[in-house]
Amino acid sequence: MARKKEVIPEYGTVEMHGSTYYRTRIKDADGKRISLLGSTPEELHQKVKEVRREIEDQIFRKENPTVEEYCRKWLFMQSALIRATTLKGYEKMVQKHIIDKIGDMYMDEVTTDDLRLLLVPVSKMSASTYSKLNMLIKCIFYSAERSQVLEYNPSATLSAKGGKRTKEKEALTDEQVKILLDTIRELPPYLFVMIGLYSGLRREEILALQWDCVHLDEKVPYISVRRAWHAEHNRPIVNEELKTKAAKRDVPIPKCLANCLREAKAESTSEYVIADRNGEPLAETQFVRVWKYITVRSTKERTVYKYINGQSIKTTVKPKLGSHQKNNPKIVYTMDFQVTPHQLRHTYITNLIYAGVDPKTVQYLAGHENSKTTMDIYAKVKYNQPEDLLPVVNEAFGISSGQ
Repeated sequence: MARKKEVIPEYGTVEMHGSTYYRTRIKDADGKRISLLGSTPEELHQKVKEVRREIEDQIFRKENPTVEEYCRKWLFMQSALIRATTLKGYEKMVQKHIIDKIGDMYMDEVTTDDLRLLLVPVSKMSASTYSKLNMLIKCIFYSAERSQVLEYNPSATLSAKGGKRTKEKEALTDEQVKILLDTIRELPPYLFVMIGLYSGLRREEILALQWDCVHLDEKVPYISVRRAWHAEHNRPIVNEELKTKAAKRDVPIPKCLANCLREAKAESTSEYVIADRNGEPLAETQFVRVWKYITVRSTKERTVYKYINGQSIKTTVKPKLGSHQKNNPKIVYTMDFQVTPHQLRHTYITNLIYAGVDPKTVQYLAGHENSKTTMDIYAKVKYNQPEDLLPVVNEAFGISSGQ
């Protein structure tokens, strides 16, 4: 059977640069008219077919995006609404747990089971990681549903409960604070620890703190929180983009911290309170090294590797309180507890609550945007023992403590 000869449409012509071209116009994926040119009708016809195939593909992809395409679009839309550091965290999690797993699937192909499978490996991680991924999945698919990319939202029935519950770090006791400060008094992390314990600033707020925000000559010395630190590819970035609006605050500081800051300022040659030898804010790895001055002096069990007969042998070291490190006798194991940077802030907040400071003031000093965050801590600290609750109950019912 003879193949039917393809009919070439009649095209108009246009003169350009002394030559005659055949021309036609078609609509692109966005409905805009575009011009196509060809030296011959056959060439232009072939070009029209190729461009139309591309447009059809674009229209299909626009109406039926892949998971990767829509995730990237959603992240781009969030870039105008959230902090750069928050966006960076979202991008990493979306890439690792969503795009790398189901990025090639079309959005309307994804089922609830597909999403549940994404959460299986994350269920072995911390509850906060699980909750964050669950939140991102729901935000992305609810957005797609609202934009009519999806008729059915497969994330609607996902449970937010999952992941391993990690033991919450408790506030340091007065005795632990004393031991910590005595241990590091002449060491690099001392000033950071003092600021954390006695002003409650977050790590990113301390590392961004500059002397122009440390007011030591006022009747009541205070610190103004106006900048935040974060690291990009280990490079320190300091800007005025705080975690929340509530993070912008003026925190009065006690005499012990004011005196410590005066001594540090007298010796400082940098505009930053915490700085490296060049007067610049610390990079991520620099801060890790500074904090190691604390961790190496705790009695926490640790794994070390020794080379014996050319082989790397893994061993567990259990330091004893008061003993010296074998490789560096100057290091003494003085702390039978562990400390994290956030624990300093938690200790500050806890001490405010124990001192009877009202929750609204605690919320301001801590820079909490949500009062629920403050009240959760307040309830755990103030009413975590029956003996703490008894006076409250007695007072509510008009019962004296002796009855």
